Amino acid sequence: MLNGEPKNIIVRMPNWVGDLVMATPVLYDLKQKFPEASITAMAKEPLCSLLKKDKNINELFCFKKQKNIFLRRRENKNIIENLREGLYDLGVLLTNSFSSAWLFSQGKVKNTIGYKKDFRALLLDTSMPFSREKEHLVIKYKQLLKPLGIENTKSRPKLYLDDKEIKQTKELLYQRGFSDGNTLIGINPLAQYGSAKCWPLDRFKEVAIRLTQDENNRVVFLGDNSSKDIIKKLFSDMPKNIINLSGRTTLRELSCIIHECDLFLTNDSGPMHIAAAFDIPELALFGSTTQNLTGPYSEKAHIINKNVKCSPCFKRTCPIDFKCMQEIQVDEVMDQLLKILKNA
Repeated sequence: MLNGEPKNIIVRMPNWVGDLVMATPVLYDLKQKFPEASITAMAKEPLCSLLKKDKNINELFCFKKQKNIFLRRRENKNIIENLREGLYDLGVLLTNSFSSAWLFSQGKVKNTIGYKKDFRALLLDTSMPFSREKEHLVIKYKQLLKPLGIENTKSRPKLYLDDKEIKQTKELLYQRGFSDGNTLIGINPLAQYGSAKCWPLDRFKEVAIRLTQDENNRVVFLGDNSSKDIIKKLFSDMPKNIINLSGRTTLRELSCIIHECDLFLTNDSGPMHIAAAFDIPELALFGSTTQNLTGPYSEKAHIINKNVKCSPCFKRTCPIDFKCMQEIQVDEVMDQLLKILKNA
């Protein structure tokens, strides 16, 4: 493996928002082990913006995931050139694809560690068997650091913001009727992976309306650009103290708003993990997936999962009766939210 301590480390971060957030402890653990090394986090746009202020890295290597084959070749050529210029003497692949290992190999990254997946073992210097045990993804990422003598750490996912960003976010909320005395409750009603992960929209709406019966509460709906039109339809008869910012923020701005929330209600999604990284009290609703593998990695997170017979199925859409989510009732969610608010 390594001869002496590495000077230039590169970590290829995962390609989904939630996975990237769950991988942030790897950056922290590497910095603790090799404080003198320069650490580069490599991530696709716009996900890389989440790591913009990360205190555990020295450089952020952003790239675009191109669909067009000609643009992809050009982008890969640029990536390989940048990797070679970086003179990296340690590479950690948190992605399992053949292409990511091939790029590291072509970029002359030395001492590359990764899981033995997608027929890429020959491209890795240290190929680790992919564990079939039902471990949380945070733990699975950390296990790749065992060959470096890093194991059994208690680090948790964490994101970093600066004071300027927080101030700008508060100003955005003030413009929409929020004040310092209010309780801000964020709701993320959709998920990128598919509808099987999502509690019915009309139930999120009912919860929001009930929450704002307390005049001190303000509810903000959040989501990416693909959710903008869907959530907009909910707002035809919403009370004024319910704000819709779905599709109106960058990923970084979304993170800042979640950071300001007193409580967060969500499906299993990227924003759920962002809330966990800020230790925001949250309630996450699970059905087609399981909190044992991808649940919010925070002691302030609460879960509702009915654990029906066909769950977890990990399907994008439910092929039968959607029982896993239909069994979660509005009264149950409201009771849990009010309990969390009371304890907070």
